This record gives sequence, structure tokens and C-alpha cells, in this order.
Amino acid sequence: MSQYIQEAIQQIDSLLSSQSNGTSTAKKSKGPSENSGSRPGAMAKPKGKQPPQKGAVAPTTMKAAAPVKDPVLLPARHQDDGSQLGQSLPSLRAELTDAFRKALEKAYPSANIEPIVAQTNEPKFGDYQCNNAMALFGQLKGKPDAPKNPRAVAETIVAALPSTEYLADTPTLAGPGFINAKISSQWMGARIQNMLRNGIKTWAPRLNRKRVVIDFSSPNVAKEMHVGHLRSTIIGDTLSRTLEFCGADVLRLNHVGDWGTQFGMLIQFLAEARPDGLADPTIADLALPELQKMYKQSKKRFDEDPEFKERARKAVTQLQGGDAQFITAWERICEASRKGYQAVYARLGVRLEERGESFYNPMLPSLVQWLMEHNIAEESEGAKVVFVKDKEKGPPLIVQKSDGGYGYATTDMAAIRHRLQDEKGEWLIYVTDMGQAPHFEAIFAGAEKAGFIKQLPNGRMPRLDHVGFGVVLGEDGKRIATRSGESVRLVELLDEAKSKCSGTIKERRDISDTELDKSAGIMGYAAVKYADLKNNRTTNYKFMLDDMLSLQGNTAVYLLYAHARIAAIGRKAGIDNIAALAHDHPVEVDHEKERNLAMHVIRFPEAVEAAVEELMPNRITDYLYDLSEKFNGFYTECHVVGDKQQTSRLLLCEATAVVMRQCFDLLGMTPMYQI
Repeated sequence: MSQYIQEAIQQIDSLLSSQSNGTSTAKKSKGPSENSGSRPGAMAKPKGKQPPQKGAVAPTTMKAAAPVKDPVLLPARHQDDGSQLGQSLPSLRAELTDAFRKALEKAYPSANIEPIVAQTNEPKFGDYQCNNAMALFGQLKGKPDAPKNPRAVAETIVAALPSTEYLADTPTLAGPGFINAKISSQWMGARIQNMLRNGIKTWAPRLNRKRVVIDFSSPNVAKEMHVGHLRSTIIGDTLSRTLEFCGADVLRLNHVGDWGTQFGMLIQFLAEARPDGLADPTIADLALPELQKMYKQSKKRFDEDPEFKERARKAVTQLQGGDAQFITAWERICEASRKGYQAVYARLGVRLEERGESFYNPMLPSLVQWLMEHNIAEESEGAKVVFVKDKEKGPPLIVQKSDGGYGYATTDMAAIRHRLQDEKGEWLIYVTDMGQAPHFEAIFAGAEKAGFIKQLPNGRMPRLDHVGFGVVLGEDGKRIATRSGESVRLVELLDEAKSKCSGTIKERRDISDTELDKSAGIMGYAAVKYADLKNNRTTNYKFMLDDMLSLQGNTAVYLLYAHARIAAIGRKAGIDNIAALAHDHPVEVDHEKERNLAMHVIRFPEAVEAAVEELMPNRITDYLYDLSEKFNGFYTECHVVGDKQQTSRLLLCEATAVVMRQCFDLLGMTPMYQI
């Protein structure tokens, strides 16, 4: 048996296994968890003295999953034909999948099997492959009129295929029953021409859910953002951008840690450190770095001075009781923190709506009362808890501690209810470190038990996902930290990346100071983002700035340069608006390298589909890097400017650039037209 067939059989087994158990085939790596600064695990046993919920770490192998999972993409038959501006074409794979679905339904109506359609590893066998024949043969074996072998099944499927314009000819068979389909070059040219005429949005996949709520970033008030917040912030932003591209109404929520006993400690420290106490006007001028310094000082005093600890506890009571002076001080602390965060978000081009723990705080008493009244929660060792598993199999969610206080579990339960019922969320996504997976698994189960997850008007169930990520490591392979062992400030990493890019740009060309500052920021921030996003988010990765800024290999700098190179081709041709040529000139796909590039351009929607289905941004980075490599192969062998095929090849260059720019946008990167 050839290696190709062996690999294909393994792929089929993997796909069938994933369909049967509802799991993704993406590999999950194990690694230490990293606290992103918000909602550390909230599961604890309510027996005896309750352990602090903050900082809990659990095995990273547990996966927080929604109680009900189903696909999020509309099938091809429910999308538009894309012939008019604003309409959306299904991806090529989606169209092929729909065609093979019709063939399976016609040839074997009782089989009830989903088509397995994938890109081929070897273009010489075709562009796509349908791998249902062998599994279907096993299903039919022993029944009356059963086919003799898998190849006979494949022949019947091919005979039942509806007529399509995108197939170059009748699919061929290989091995025991693999169906290989080759796409028409003329159709590919027309597909690209259509996109250039009507815009890249016509290639955006469509979702079966409109309202999506994404919870990401989530720093703590009075603490500067550190490298642990980098992953949540840029992964959440990329997922938001991708879902927005697909037509979703995305609510980007920043669940900041802005409430709790630590504020009594900090406010009391401020009151005693200022000559005029909380009335001191200088409190309004506090900056985040100073606040963080004071937070550390107040925590040290809280731990070492019993009398201060008692005064701090009274301050908490005054704050929670609505004392005007304490509320004003709290608001000033939050505002100073907010300014610090927004400065980072502005540099990264990230949009967020702040909705911290304090927003949900007024909802907590009524939530606990409702849970008790409906027998969802019960008393245990003086606490009110929700058992999401059998009592013998694991700890419950503590929704109210024995001292009457509330924890992360209560806040997150209130948040889920509000996001589903008030915000009308159809898909909730939480982007935090892997260590919080058990917490969200329990929260999702608790929400299901409470009946918060109800059928939507379209008949579907809301979907809930925890998007976990690994740890950022230093070059030594250990968690990245300062020499003193503290977390590295995020702003320091961004400053360093920008500074190094500034030097690189100055070496290449003369540039004004204003343009240099702008270009260095674009390149430096893109380098940091891309180096993170190109990894499988569940893995740890090393933060190696010199490698990130390399002009070679899979880096943002290389890709920005590749785009600038394409832009230079248009300038050399003396044509400002290349896309406009598509209204009068076809895209011809004749040369082998033209075909390779055109096929990869057309597969852009499939990369977006994979990123959405798996919530994996690296599906887009993988595609983008491969696109640049395909373009290099094309440009090396296909002369553009001055060739008799100049117009067609310029259009293919422009299509590549358009797709690259859309990928950049999804990844939160700004394209550069000259480096």
C-alpha cells in the first residue's frame, strides 16, 4: 500500500473519530498554566476553612466545553450566490461538500452520512478529495444489494454528483475508493475576477449565529498589564475581528477586576498616605505605575500590620456601603487604571467595552436567592453551593461563602445570565489561560443546570466556549519575567520592539522622524502580535524579539515586506488602481505557478472557516505565510510587467495583495506599502 493511501486512511480514521465523539482533531499540547490576571479558578470545597479561590491552578488537559455544541457556519446551500455586491459566496470546499452531500443523499439515501471533503496533499491527484467510500462500504456491508467493494461505492457517488461549473472534468478514483476532484482553471480565474470586482467581503463565510459576546484581556485595576495579558488581548481581538468579518455582531467585553476586598486595603492606604486623606486633590492625578507601587506597599502592610488590616476591612465595608468619599476614591483609581490600559490598547489597535466585576455586583444577592429558591443551589458547611457533578465526584461551585461574601463563581454566573438574557448572546467566548479551563467547565455546567442556556428563536442552542492559551516563555525556556522575578510589563516589550524596528527601517531608507515613528510602531507591534498568533494557542512559546523581527521566515516583518514588494509591482507598471482592471479583463490561469497561486488565493475562506470552527488564529497565519510562499514561486517564474499576460498577472498580484491585507486586518496588523 502506498504511503499516500496509508496517510489518507489515517486521515479518514481521524475524521470519523472526531465526528463520532464531537471533538476537534487539533492537537492540544500540555503546558503550565498562566494567570491572565482575571478570574483564577473558583472551585473549592466548602468544608471547614474555605481556601482562597484566587490563584487556583488545575490540570491543563481539562477542556472547558459548552454543554451543547454544534456547527457555527452556514452550509453552502444557505449562503448567497455572491453575484452581487454585499452578497457572500460559500467557500470552494463548502460548495464541494454540498455537491457530495447531494450525491450521497441520491446514491445512498438511507446512509445518513456527512461528506468528508479535504484539500489533497498532492495536487497531481487533484485539488480536493472525498473520502467517504470506504466508511460507507463498511456501513453497507452485509445488506441486500450491497456494493462489492469501496471502489464501487465511489463510482456510484461520482455518478450521482450534480452538474457543477467548477469541476474541470469528472472526478477520478484512486486506490480503494478515494474520489479526487480537479478544479477548472477558467472557473478559478472567474472566481478571483468576481472578488476583485465586488470586494473581499464576498468571500466571508457566514455564521448561523449573529450575536457573539467575547470576554478577553481582563486586567486588574491598580495593576499594570503584563505579558500574561498579551495573549488574551490579541487572541481575543483576532477572534473578534474574524467573527466580525463573517458578519457577526460582536460585543467585545473587558471583564476587569475592579471590585473586591483589595480596594478597601488600597483606599485605606491612600487615605493614610495623603496629608488630606481621601480629600487630597493629588489622588485624581495618580498614574497607573504609581498606583501599582502603592498597591504593593498596601499589600505588604496589610499582611504585616494587624491594626491596618482591621482598618482596611472597615474601609471595604464603607466602600460596599456606598460611602461617597470611598466611592470617589475607587472611581479615581479605576479611571487612572483605565487610562493606562487604553494607552496599551491604542498601540495594539484593540477595541474593548469595559464591563468589570463591579457591573455585576448588584446582581449577586438576587442571583443567589433565585438559585436557592429554585433548588439549584443548596447550603453546605455554611456556604451556598451549586453541585455541577455528583457530590462524591468533585467540588461544587461556591456562589456565596459562609461569611456572606461572593467569589468569582458568583460573578461569572451572573455574567453568563446577563450575556444570554439581556445581551441576547447566541455565542459566548471566554479567552483566558489554560489553567482556568476547569473553572469555566464548572461555570458552563452551572449555567446549564440553572436553565440559563435556553433554545434560541432559530431553534439552536447558545454555544459557550473557553478559549485557553499557554504561557509566554523567555529565551531560557522559563516563564518570562524580570530579574527580580516579577512579570514583565507589556508596555516594555512593545517599546523594545518598536525601538528595534526603528533602527532597521533607518538602515534601509531615508525617512522623516514622523514617518519613522509610525512605521516602526506598525512593524514592531505587528511583530509581537504575529509571533504569538502563529503558534497553536494551547502551546507555550518563547518570546525571542530578534527572531520576531527577522526579514526571513515566518515573521510579520517578512510578510509586511512581501506585501510591500507586491505594491511595488503595481507602481512599476504605473497603474494606481489595478483592481479596476477586473471590470474589463479576465484573470487567466494557465501557467502551473499561476494555478498554484490562484488556488491558494481562492482557499482564503477555508482558512477563515477553520479559524472560526476551531477558534484558532494560527489557521490564518499558516495560510498567510503559505500565500506569500506561493506568490514567491509565481513571481520567480512568471514575468509580470511588460509581459503579454501583464494585465491578467497584475490582477493575480492584486488578488494576492487584497487577501494579504484582509489577513493582516484579521490579525490586527497594518499593511505597509514601502519598507
